[in-house]
Parts: sequence; C-alpha cells; structure tokens
Amino acid sequence: MNAATDREMARGTWMAIASFVLWGVMPLYWHALKSVPSLAIVLQRILWSALFVGAFLFWRDGRGWLRNVLAQPRLRMMLAASGMLIAFNWGLYIWAVNAGHVVETALGYFINPLLNVLIGVVFLRERLRPLQWLSVAIAGMGVLWLTFNYGRLPWIALALAGSFALYGLIRKLAAVDSVSGLGVEGAYLFLPALAMLAWQAGHGGIGFGQGGWITSLLVLSGIVTALPLVGFAYAVRRVPLTTIGLMQYIAPTLQFLLGVFVFHEAFDGARLIGFALIWIALTLFAGEGLLRSTAASANKIAEPD
Repeated sequence: MNAATDREMARGTWMAIASFVLWGVMPLYWHALKSVPSLAIVLQRILWSALFVGAFLFWRDGRGWLRNVLAQPRLRMMLAASGMLIAFNWGLYIWAVNAGHVVETALGYFINPLLNVLIGVVFLRERLRPLQWLSVAIAGMGVLWLTFNYGRLPWIALALAGSFALYGLIRKLAAVDSVSGLGVEGAYLFLPALAMLAWQAGHGGIGFGQGGWITSLLVLSGIVTALPLVGFAYAVRRVPLTTIGLMQYIAPTLQFLLGVFVFHEAFDGARLIGFALIWIALTLFAGEGLLRSTAASANKIAEPD
C-alpha cells in the first residue's frame, strides 16, 4: 500500500472507532431525555435525522439523490420495509434504556452478529464452518441460560437483535449505499413522524418540545443519530470488513459497562455465566474469522506474480 492509502485507512479506522464509541455511550444521551415519553423521543429522532441526512445528501449528491432511488420500484419497497424495522428498533431501544434495561440492550447487540450469521444461512444459503457452528451453539446456550435465570425470555435483547439483523439483511440485498438508503428511509418516515408530533402538540403532549435544553437535545438527536452512521459509511469503504467486524463489539461493551457501573442495573453471578457464554462464542467466531483472513492475506502475498 502507498502512503495515501495508509492515510485513508488510518482515517477510516479512527472514524469507525469514533462511530462505535458514540453508539456505545448513546444510553447517556437518551437517559438525559428520560422525562420525555419514549414515543416522542423516537419521533423527534426520526424527524431531525431525516432532515440532517437529507441535507448531507443534497450537499453530496445534489437534488437527484432521492429521485434516483425512488425510480426503482423494488428498491422503494425494500427501503420502506427497512425504514419500519429501524424505527421499531430505535423505539424499543430508547424505551428499554429509560426503563432500566441497558444491560439487556447490550446483550441484544452482542447477540446480533451471530444472528446475522444464522440469517445468512437461512436466507442467503451461506455455509458455516465447524467453529462458526460451535460459536452459534454456545451463544444459544447463553441465551437459554439467561432465559432460565431471568425467569423470562430476554425479549428486549432478542427483539433488538432480530429487528436489526433483518434490517441488515434488507440493506445487504438493497443495491444502494448506506447513507442514501438511510436518507430514503428517513423520507418515508418523515411525514408520519411529523403528523404524530403535530397531533401530540395539539393534544397536550410534548409535540415539538417545551423549550430549553430538552428541546435542544431532541433537535440534536438527529445529528447524534446520523453522525455515527455517516462515519461508519466512510470507514467501511476504507477499512477491511474483518477489522470492522471486530470493532463492532466496542458499542455493546460500553453499553454493558454503563448499565452495570453507571445505571447500577442488577448483574449477578447467574447472569455473568450467560454473558460469559456469549462472550466466548463471540471470541471464537471473531478469532476464527481473523485467523482465516490473516492466512488468506499471507497466501496472497506469497503467490508469485
């Protein structure tokens, strides 16, 4: 690699780290808005992120970015479905954080990569290697253990992981770059969110805010939502996916630490066993992928020109 490529990769790596750290500390932001109903927060998040991403795309691609995507009927339908999934995911996540379930949301995002693997097998007919199957089995044992010790199915974690995994599947199949796709999803959700906020304002709800710092935080939620997504989109084009795959665990790790040490959520020895099984599964899965990638790179270098 030349010096310019090295610099691009370094910038991409730092952008990825910044994006995952922002996602990891996001519970602090939503917790600061705890006095606002979760539905109002997610509606504001949709509204302002749609405006922010739309402005970014207008600056980057001009006026034709939305028309180019909407001209493809199949793509329109796929992004409408992914928009509904991400709105559900955002809403459940915000509610869970402010209802005292930060540790369980972290569990959902630890499970997500392994659920992506299963979706790849079922829907994309991808094949798993033996160690990958072992990782999935160990993670499944961890979920069953947590279910037994919670006294209930960890439905928040599974719903977050499931909705985001299905969202990822649709976005993988949709032939559109990540930021443009987010812009179209926001365009679909913008008018319903605006209408519901107007209705809330007319019926004594939060609506568009009550002034002061709460309103400022609600408006800034659009930037807080969009910045890590834009940063991730920048990084994924410049950094190997194996590196991105390892760095993605920064976010749920930070969420987990916040849940235990900042929000003081219950985390006893029984839950530690369940989380430990999932961490072992992730270590096996990530380590196997990293070793195979390193071996493949070494073989490629060793091949004669």
